[in-house]
Amino acid sequence: MPLTAIQVKQAAPMDKDRWLSDEKGLRLLIKANGSKYWRLKYRFNGKQKTLAVGVYPEISLKDARKAVVDARTLIRNGQDPSLERKILKRQYVVDEGSAFDVIARDWWEQQKDTWTNDHASRVWSRLKDNAFSDFAHRPIVTIEPQNVISVIRKIESRGALDVANRVLQDIRRVCRYAVQMGLLTHNPAAELGGILKATKTTHRASLPREELPRFLKELANYDEIGRLLTRLAVQLLLLTFVRPGELRGARWSEFDLENRLWRIPGDRMKMGTDHLVPLSSQSLAIIDQLKPITGKYDLVFPSERNRMKSMSDNTMRKAIFTLGYDGTVKGKSKATPHGFRATASSILNESGFNPDAIERQLSHMERNSVRAAYTHHARYLKDREEMMQWWADYLENLCGNG
Repeated sequence: MPLTAIQVKQAAPMDKDRWLSDEKGLRLLIKANGSKYWRLKYRFNGKQKTLAVGVYPEISLKDARKAVVDARTLIRNGQDPSLERKILKRQYVVDEGSAFDVIARDWWEQQKDTWTNDHASRVWSRLKDNAFSDFAHRPIVTIEPQNVISVIRKIESRGALDVANRVLQDIRRVCRYAVQMGLLTHNPAAELGGILKATKTTHRASLPREELPRFLKELANYDEIGRLLTRLAVQLLLLTFVRPGELRGARWSEFDLENRLWRIPGDRMKMGTDHLVPLSSQSLAIIDQLKPITGKYDLVFPSERNRMKSMSDNTMRKAIFTLGYDGTVKGKSKATPHGFRATASSILNESGFNPDAIERQLSHMERNSVRAAYTHHARYLKDREEMMQWWADYLENLCGNG
């Protein structure tokens, strides 16, 4: 028997999803959480199909039945209701959803799974904070090169030259996506590469070779004034010279201690590919110290406040500054967690190690697309294993002789 409006309204959820049938293939799906959805079962070209009609109570029983009539009219005319729905939705996007922020969101949703979560968040925040004030609800077809230049000049006027460059790249990529989707015939940001002011390249502060012995000895005593976990994090960062975010996000499941390897998955790497870190005897000793502290958690370096989240990106930096390496203490250079990578790279290159092995261990990918296609996370692994043990021994000797 057909449903009544009262039956639909009073239909209560049960432990499992259930269905109520109306007529002409219309059914009401009642989810265990109480949500109710209209669905139409129909056949088209000999295949059983389902059309999502809408959500109750936004779509009443009367409205749902009208949608069934419309769908069956399409079927009689040789049109698939599901396909027509997609066409109408696409037309709506073109007519009503072609504002820059809508297209930017579509592009970002398409790309974010290829990035790390942190990078995806940075890209979206950068666009929202710097471009949406001018472009948010503006139809993308009305954006001209001069409009893009105006946005970039505003960012440059704040002195944020690197941000200006990145925002221009983001706008260019959003507009390229719009061209690919048929919403634009040309990219208004395509030919604007020369409008940016020249930027001076700056490098993160790194410790000079001659200051390493004193730093290592002071770091060894850090837990007298700070947390043991922080000291171990900085020491492991020095030994592995991975990026600070890669260390902070380390999970116990990534470590193969039997084979002395730390495998960082691609979704946590800047370049999106797996990265192998050979573990020296000294790194394994630190991991042994970490086990009783955080071994029961998923993260190796969890936050003190929330063990489900990683250590703050400022924790190691603060520890280094606490030791006086903030550029304000006479006789000490400024140092940062990321700067350890430059220190290691410089010393290893000066010591005659294979430059390609060093670059691979730093997870620097080839810029050339052909060479990048053959760059594998396990390349030069034997060389890297020997190099990482040499580096750990070198640091240990410096600490002992400092």
